[in-house]
Amino acid sequence: MAIELLIEGRPRDLGGFSVRRVLPAVQRRLVGPFIFFDHMGPADFAPGVGFDVRPHPHVGLATVTYLFAGEMQHKDSVGSDRVVRPGDVNWMIAGRGIAHSERATAEGRKNGLAMHGIQSWVALPLEHEETEPRFEHHPRATLPHLSVDGASLDVIAGTAYGKTSPVGVLSPTIYVHARLDADAELPVDDGHEERAVYVVEGRVRLGEQALGPGALAVLEPGARVRVVAEEAARVMLLGGAHLEGRREIYWNFVASSKERIERAKDDWKNRRFPIIPGDDVELIPLPEV
Repeated sequence: MAIELLIEGRPRDLGGFSVRRVLPAVQRRLVGPFIFFDHMGPADFAPGVGFDVRPHPHVGLATVTYLFAGEMQHKDSVGSDRVVRPGDVNWMIAGRGIAHSERATAEGRKNGLAMHGIQSWVALPLEHEETEPRFEHHPRATLPHLSVDGASLDVIAGTAYGKTSPVGVLSPTIYVHARLDADAELPVDDGHEERAVYVVEGRVRLGEQALGPGALAVLEPGARVRVVAEEAARVMLLGGAHLEGRREIYWNFVASSKERIERAKDDWKNRRFPIIPGDDVELIPLPEV
């Protein structure tokens, strides 16, 4: 059997912004280093509305922002201030601690915009949990692109299909955006220990299993799998090497110990995280539950 586990994304409302949350799930916490996977939208924001993800903290992980439509302004406590647009990659390593915000751009807020994309986190290897925080922005043109028999692929992070992304991953990773024509067949790169296929749009088959939007198929290790598009489709391939040790997750924090989580909670509550230049007035408070 090629599929080890099927997970259906659960709807979440993030203050008027709809997402499908796929990871973590009760059945599975990680696929490779991926510990959090949110499918954002699609959502339309009318002129004058916009969205604001106020300043909030992270430790022990890297965030990956990838958009299919729209644009978003990222600011963080290491001084980064970049707009991410469709096909670009924002890669932020939290390490020992970082704060950031993500807001509609001034132009998007004025004119209205459609937002659609994936927000994911990767847990860091034990030896990098307390690394120095940093941010990377990689424009679409700098990412490897290839075409395979009716499939158009962008290698977002890590390695796949003989290509390597410039994103500075800290453990073996596969993260690919694939657009498939109707009836196209895409073999899933089998060079990684743990892999999954997420359906963004359209309908596909993996063997005899049909999958629609919001479904994540975690693959059996080593299985030879082909994604067959029953109609034009968009899918994400994700995974990588299994990470050593258990990971705790609370709110925006990931760590290998509960003690580190408690310290992060206390640091945010008592304003010990570094501030974001130009966005230091408001913040998201620590959840009490």
